[in-house]
Amino acid sequence: MFRAGSKTFCAFEIIKGRPTIAFKVSPKEARKLLRPDQFFATPFGRNWWISIWVDGPIDWDVVGTLLDHSYRSVALKRMLSALDAKST
Repeated sequence: MFRAGSKTFCAFEIIKGRPTIAFKVSPKEARKLLRPDQFFATPFGRNWWISIWVDGPIDWDVVGTLLDHSYRSVALKRMLSALDAKST
């Protein structure tokens, strides 16, 4: 599990014998991203999580964007300020 402070924003898991990465997203974002061929609802998280299979081709740009969104959804303001300062 990957955390920002005490809150989890991403997790690597094995589901049904396959490796996955789970991302915390808003329910609206989850509905938009759910596609059987790429994303699926994570078996936990009350519709706030989606997962992607990572045992085949992976679009790392999409993974990076989801990691950024997921981190920003749970990070403290000071953590975001430090991240944004590092980006410039």
